[in-house]
Amino acid sequence: MSAAAPSLATIGILSVGDMGLGIAKLLHAHGFAVATNCERRSQDTIKRAQAALVTLYPTNEELVSSCDVILSVAPPRDASEIAKRVVGAVTSAQAKRASTAPLYFADMNAVAPSTVREIASLFVPVDALVHFVDGSIIGGPPSVKANGTDWSAPAVYTSGPHRFEDAAGWGPKLAKVLRMRHIGESVGAASGLKMCFASMSKGYTAIAIQAFTSAQSMGVLAELQGIMVEMLPQRAAETERGLVSMAPKAYRWVREMEEISKTHVEEGGFDPELFLGAASVYRAVADETVLGQEKIGERKRGTTAKDMAAAMVEGLSRKKKE
Repeated sequence: MSAAAPSLATIGILSVGDMGLGIAKLLHAHGFAVATNCERRSQDTIKRAQAALVTLYPTNEELVSSCDVILSVAPPRDASEIAKRVVGAVTSAQAKRASTAPLYFADMNAVAPSTVREIASLFVPVDALVHFVDGSIIGGPPSVKANGTDWSAPAVYTSGPHRFEDAAGWGPKLAKVLRMRHIGESVGAASGLKMCFASMSKGYTAIAIQAFTSAQSMGVLAELQGIMVEMLPQRAAETERGLVSMAPKAYRWVREMEEISKTHVEEGGFDPELFLGAASVYRAVADETVLGQEKIGERKRGTTAKDMAAAMVEGLSRKKKE
């Protein structure tokens, strides 16, 4: 008699934004059930979650009662609040988990090592009920390839005393599907890696926003782009992609730059100004220009680097006149 196939887990995702929705689709395609809390979510988000076959629960208590894993995938400004809500739900008398195994909670947000350690400390009173994992996502949202069966997916790095691979039954498959790589036993290592990588990717994009905007204002943007294509063709293509894709996410990246600054101050011994300046660039994108109104899948402005620069000049010129 052959052994029964390992049972798969129910994965809760908070929240189902662009990245969360991509992860939900990837997990569902590989046999996992996916759920979320729909409380205070927009009708558009709820419809997208339903289309991706995500089960919607009205409360956090019902979500944690039904899940084996909670993945926190949200703007960094929401990371601590999500953790507090999950701790509250786990300890609530209304939460009656079907499984006796500990709930896995992974903070996969773009935060500094000290921030994720603060979040981990929230779970100390419930450490018998919850296994905390420090996680980070490096890469874009999962998407199915042209053949309709294979997927492209980001890498997920984890650290801390608990590993998903050790969870009986479903753990190894979840780790494989999400391309997890456990890099250390200390909470903070995975988040620190994310901060350092984002320094060089999103940090560079902040520099490029300033360079392209100033070049547009001086009337030399075409020449700047031509020089980059001639001398740095790969960098030119990467810069174009970064500038075009950043507008809908600029509001999120303000806090991420602040968390990166915090990382380099606390872990590297640097002064904070460099990435606080990058934060101010993304704040200008989000608050001072029409680019801040852009939504993924509904793009109108900034769909080329040239138009991004034009929108920045328009917004910053208007601000200067006020």
